[in-house]
Amino acid sequence: MLRDDNGVMHWSVGLSIFIATIIGMEVFAYATHRWVMHGPGWFLHASHHRPRTGPFEANDLYAVIFALPSILLLLGGVHLGWGEWAIWTGAGIAAYGAIYFGFHDIIVHQRLRHRYVARSRYMKRIVQAHKLHHATETREGSVSFGFLWAPRADVLKAQLARSSEGRLRASRPRP
Repeated sequence: MLRDDNGVMHWSVGLSIFIATIIGMEVFAYATHRWVMHGPGWFLHASHHRPRTGPFEANDLYAVIFALPSILLLLGGVHLGWGEWAIWTGAGIAAYGAIYFGFHDIIVHQRLRHRYVARSRYMKRIVQAHKLHHATETREGSVSFGFLWAPRADVLKAQLARSSEGRLRASRPRP
């Protein structure tokens, strides 16, 4: 049953839309990261591949850009009569943004100090994949553009070894 007797969308349909939106956002994020951020949008994203000099970087504007559809859908669903699908979709986009912020900005890049250490195979894989993504100094030759799913590290290392496009970052000596 898609709707109850009052015409309200059944919660299971809304939850399905919400989860499908989160999954869809990972696909969208992969494509956007690979072909826009490492393409014509490099003028903003390049700041993310350099050492940060303050609390913000130009790349943070992408968070604002990607929040706009979520805000619009939530507004349309709640106040403009677009339907419950818009609320669940907007909430799914917002949830993906929150998950991304937690994984990417807090856990991987430690923009907020913490003592968390990745111990599960999944978290180790995600963290290592993103570090391998940052192994190149240029927008070319990078690997692993998604964030909630990533290939195994050995696959990514082999891709980096085969690539002649990007210049690998010099390793830094450990203190």
